[in-house]
Order: sequence, then C-alpha cells, then structure tokens
Amino acid sequence: CIGAQPEEIFFTSGGTESDNWAIKGTLQYGDSRSILTSQIEHHAILNACATVERLGYPVSHLWVDKEGIVTPSTLNKVITDNTKLVSIMLVNNEIGTIEPIKELAEIAHEHRALFHTDAVQAIGHIPVNVKKQNIDMLSLSAHKFHGPRGIGALYVKRGIELTSLMEGGGQERGKRPGTENLPAI
Repeated sequence: CIGAQPEEIFFTSGGTESDNWAIKGTLQYGDSRSILTSQIEHHAILNACATVERLGYPVSHLWVDKEGIVTPSTLNKVITDNTKLVSIMLVNNEIGTIEPIKELAEIAHEHRALFHTDAVQAIGHIPVNVKKQNIDMLSLSAHKFHGPRGIGALYVKRGIELTSLMEGGGQERGKRPGTENLPAI
C-alpha cells in the first residue's frame, strides 16, 4: 500500500520503535553529520533526537509557519552538505498539518542527506507512495489503521544501511532480533 518491496519492510513494535531506529540507526560512531527535524514532531522523534544530541551528534529543529508547515524555503536555508538525515512527519498528530514531503525529500537528496518521515498518522488515511514521494525511510503503526496495537514497521529503501538497535538472533534479516509477533503481523 506504500509502494515498497517486501524486503524493504522491517516489522517493529510500533511507530515509536520505528522512529527511534530511523534516527539512531542512521548514525555511525564518530559521525559528525547533522540531523534536521521540526519543532512539532512526535515525541518519539524529538526524544530520540535529544538522546543522540546528548551523545554529541548535532541536531537542529526547523521552525514551522503559522499553519505548522516546514516550508521548502525553510529547509533550504538550514540544510548543508553536512546534513545526514532530515526527518519530518507526514501528518502532524496534533494539528493535522500535511507536510510537503516530496519537495522536502528532494531538497534533502540534493544535499546527499537521507529523508525519513513518521507517517503513523497518514497510512490508511491519505495516499502514500515512498517511490513517488522520494522517501528513504518511513515509520508506521498498525493501530492507526485498525490493526492491532504493538505492531508497526519501518520502511527502509533498498541500499540504505541502518545500524541495529539491538543484538540477538537473525530475525528481520539480522536487523531486528527477537521473536517476531506473527499474529499481529
């Protein structure tokens, strides 16, 4: 339903884990490249960014306009070739703003940065296509579209290497160890 290939989907416990994995899994030890996000992201993103910032990774929070939009011009003013990841939610969980994800992703890619979106509030409610919208990583949670609680997924575009958050078995192609919640999946 999002235009992804099966091997690009990694099952998680929900949107929070997916968001954390996208933020923390992008960074490598000693990496000095920055993360850009907005000031109105879900706390899963904001808290993950606060954690990596405490560990020494640079994080900047973009301002939004009066309607809660991260405008492409705002991103253009702040992004540099030292930006590693831009993470902007597709639909805001409090005010319902729909961000211009395709345009923001294009700007990120012009600077060789990855683009992640927390699409928890969007999947099942508005059309989402990771290929057409230039999305590198996308977080979702099943309970937002009438699925069970406690199951989500992280879409990771083929070719993007993420560091695992946990160590253990070889589940989810060696990237997310632990017994999979097959009934929820």
